[in-house]
Amino acid sequence: MSTQFEILQAEVLKLVPADRALLAEHIIASLDEDNEIESAWAVEVERRVDEIENGTVVGMPFEEVIAQARASLK
Repeated sequence: MSTQFEILQAEVLKLVPADRALLAEHIIASLDEDNEIESAWAVEVERRVDEIENGTVVGMPFEEVIAQARASLK
């Protein structure tokens, strides 16, 4: 490990856990090589949220979804 890395690591570990988690999230996101896929998912999530909010789609309880999935596998 480089000295610069060790200094940075020591400083990061002084942060409160929530800040360290946010920093880790940003660092991991920066490693994502395909921002196009990430953007496409963001658009898809917004579309799905809009469908639920405007009543086009009705959600199902998790337990019901799992029961239907298990039934379809039999």
